[in-house]
Amino acid sequence: MRDDQASKEVATAAIKMSLTDREEEEVLKKEYDTEDLKVAAVDFGGEFSSSVKKIIERAIVAAKRESVIKDTHTDQGAVAGATKEALSQITDKAIGFNVGGKIGVARRGDHISVAVFFAIGLLHLNEMAIGLGHRAVP
Repeated sequence: MRDDQASKEVATAAIKMSLTDREEEEVLKKEYDTEDLKVAAVDFGGEFSSSVKKIIERAIVAAKRESVIKDTHTDQGAVAGATKEALSQITDKAIGFNVGGKIGVARRGDHISVAVFFAIGLLHLNEMAIGLGHRAVP
């Protein structure tokens, strides 16, 4: 498989995981397992600015729990960096608001992608946003 194709497939899987409910998440996990893709997902919520650190931590913990990454500085740093990149793409929309959503993490070989799906709250008017980060690890 070409390297750019692997990046696209991992990014697609992370986005799909971030958009699932619990039942869909379990179905996708089984499907991706047969395709040699490791995936994880976890919910989050709170005021954006005070939640950034917690969102990054939740992404790392979920990735370790589902064996997407090993318990190494390199793997944890890759997930943290990809999550921070994904968050930076939606910071302008989310700062100062309450947010809720889901983090999707996917890995195949050297490629790790993290997608964050946000509902950004303003009374009953929610803005939707997705951020995506990618890292390559040895």
